[in-house]
Amino acid sequence: MGFTESTPIQTAAIPVVMSGRDVIGQAQTGTGKTAAFGIPAIEHVDADDRNTQVLILCPTRELALQVKEQITQLAKYKKGLLVSAIYGGESYERQFANLKRGTQIVVGTPGRIMDHIEKRTLKLDNISMVILDEADEMLNMGFREDIEQILSHAKEERQTVLFSATMSKEIMNITKKFQDNPEIVKVTKKEITNTNIDQSFYSVKREAKFELMVRLIDVHDLQLMLVFCNTKSKVDEVVEELQANGYAAEGLHGDMRQAARNQVMNKFRNGNTKILVATDVAARGIDVNGVDAVINYDLPMDLEYYVHRIGRTGRAGKLGKAFLFITKRDRSRMRDLENYTKVVIPQGKIPTAADLEKARADKFVEKIRENIRDEEDNRPFENIVDQLKEEGYYTHQIVSALMRMQIGSARRSEFRDEDISDEARSSRGEKSKFGAREKGGDRFGGASREKRRNADGGRVTEEGMTRLFINLGRKDSVSPNHIVGAIASEARIPGRVIGQIDMYDKFTFVEVPHRDVRKVIEGMRGKTINQREANIEVAK
Repeated sequence: MGFTESTPIQTAAIPVVMSGRDVIGQAQTGTGKTAAFGIPAIEHVDADDRNTQVLILCPTRELALQVKEQITQLAKYKKGLLVSAIYGGESYERQFANLKRGTQIVVGTPGRIMDHIEKRTLKLDNISMVILDEADEMLNMGFREDIEQILSHAKEERQTVLFSATMSKEIMNITKKFQDNPEIVKVTKKEITNTNIDQSFYSVKREAKFELMVRLIDVHDLQLMLVFCNTKSKVDEVVEELQANGYAAEGLHGDMRQAARNQVMNKFRNGNTKILVATDVAARGIDVNGVDAVINYDLPMDLEYYVHRIGRTGRAGKLGKAFLFITKRDRSRMRDLENYTKVVIPQGKIPTAADLEKARADKFVEKIRENIRDEEDNRPFENIVDQLKEEGYYTHQIVSALMRMQIGSARRSEFRDEDISDEARSSRGEKSKFGAREKGGDRFGGASREKRRNADGGRVTEEGMTRLFINLGRKDSVSPNHIVGAIASEARIPGRVIGQIDMYDKFTFVEVPHRDVRKVIEGMRGKTINQREANIEVAK
């Protein structure tokens, strides 16, 4: 498969999983964890036994398919081994047929696995290994009850392996209940975020994000890239703009039917789509080789997702790029991100219009050089050049006109260089260590107590939005995802309309549309967020 050495998580986890012990593995996307549990799973299976012996649970259809495909590749020389993926959105009949063939390794999403258990088309009597992949994401998506039921159906004399990016209280509760003296295997964030990825951030005005993105794409000559947005509506908007400007782009988010999602992923894998724009949850399981760059169009609401995002580039020993767009409102969370990843992200230089024109010209000149080398194919066009020269035109006039026709047809920007950067308003102080502020300052740059009060509780909100106060924060093990999920569910409003979330240790501010304020406050009255009692009111 082209692997020459094992990754840190593979080195640490494979021997322990092979020993038969229960394992807790902490590792993010892009660290090679599929092989870390997949290789021991393959070795574990008796290929002569047609019963299901290994069950692997994944949060999304895309990840289940990716895991199934990679395990199938890894098992190429284990004759008689069958691997099946079971997930929602595909017909039961096809899955029934696969299970009836005698699949030894089943990979699936919790909901569909439960359906098959209840229909008695999947029996767990002979399961001797259960693997939970990205357990934290499964819990965030509300699969806790399904996971517990599935584990309770499997026989007690089994090996349970759990992989998660984070070790929350909920994860630890599951390990205590369903694992026997597990060994913890951990890969640090530093190992993840520094490997083969050139990171940079850009201070940009909100309305100029698209302009900055296409400049970076053209100047760096990016061929295959992932763009991450926080909302489905933003994904659709960015895709529409990219397509209107001639870029081969497609979107991926949770509102799409499974057939459409599969079609988009196939086009991205085979190179017909160059730019895939996605939300975090929809992008789980995307594993495409040769991704040149990851563009964080929005700073993720949950900082853990940043590591997941950038882990999709810089693979297989190749250098990848990770661009992060920061607006004025993201400044404090940018510092939080650096503290979280233990990496100082350098500021990138925004390409100017002149840089863009030079990059396009250089690319065009290189194309000319390539075509000049192929003399035989050029002969029919030499007659046209001769014809124009006979009419009195000079060679340099002909070439100049052709170049203007080609390069001149390129997209013209409506932005001046000075209209893109937000640097003047979002410059950060010199840092002596990760996340440190200017000497004598604090998170608001040494502002007076009155100004700090305004910045915390009374800053100007986006037009059409109202700022709400929630009595829960980071110390309550609450994340932005929990808040969005609770409000969307209890107030019955779309998650995409929820605006800026500013999270602190003991409280949180969240912006919602004016029209939904009463629905949110009444809908959340007496309710909990991540099993903690929540009190929501309009911010003073």
